[in-house]
Amino acid sequence: MSVDHYENFPVASMLLPPELRQPIAVIYRFARSADDIADEGDATPAERLADLNAYRAELDRIEAGGPPQTPLFVALAEVIGSYALPIQLFRDLLDAFAQDVVKTRYADYPELLDYCRRSANPVGRLVLHLFGRTEPEHMDQSDCICTALQLINFWQDVAIDWQKDRVYIPQTDFPHFRVSEDDIAARRWSANWAALIDFEIDRANALMQRGTPLVHALPGRLGWEIRLTVQGGLRILERLRQVRGDVFRRRPKLGAWDWVVLAARSIRM
Repeated sequence: MSVDHYENFPVASMLLPPELRQPIAVIYRFARSADDIADEGDATPAERLADLNAYRAELDRIEAGGPPQTPLFVALAEVIGSYALPIQLFRDLLDAFAQDVVKTRYADYPELLDYCRRSANPVGRLVLHLFGRTEPEHMDQSDCICTALQLINFWQDVAIDWQKDRVYIPQTDFPHFRVSEDDIAARRWSANWAALIDFEIDRANALMQRGTPLVHALPGRLGWEIRLTVQGGLRILERLRQVRGDVFRRRPKLGAWDWVVLAARSIRM
């Protein structure tokens, strides 16, 4: 199963222990369906926010010990109870999805990182809770990996996000490289644009490298899952560099041969 947010990276794959595939799949369904509320279809912003609030109300019922009203949240309540998962992490995801409904630009890098803190990092933290590995150092490393994956997704999807009137490149970065949103609108590649994307690639790569020690701290199958995920992100960054940031004509993605490369690199980590 792969999550559309990071469609190059495995989630609930065969590498994971069988007993955890179902809990992770439930968490995925929660996140995917909530994200679809924010992104898909032709609902108005008010309708999207109301539907996300209905999800919040279900989380409130679970926290209060009451019965959820939908099958998804019945399953989620069981997972939350069985593994003592922090409900705030699910609320953080909903906050990020709601933000996508109303916010389409990010002033600077810290503001973008705050979005990633809620849109991506909770997923990694929930997985660590499922495995009972909640040491602060591991949580911080997971955050670095998840934020890096979110940023990588942004950089490869610049043209796609533009069609939704969303720009995740920090606004303060454009003038520094003498480019603007007009370049995105015109699908105009230039050496300056390549320099901007190289700068953003370096940011994501630095975060990924900070999180990489996590793969050596986690046992067995989870460690291998994280290895593949990290290598998948780094491979996309390589692809971005190879096309010199020209995501207008060649959106980087992983093919069959790339997965062979990822497996070999994961073994060498």
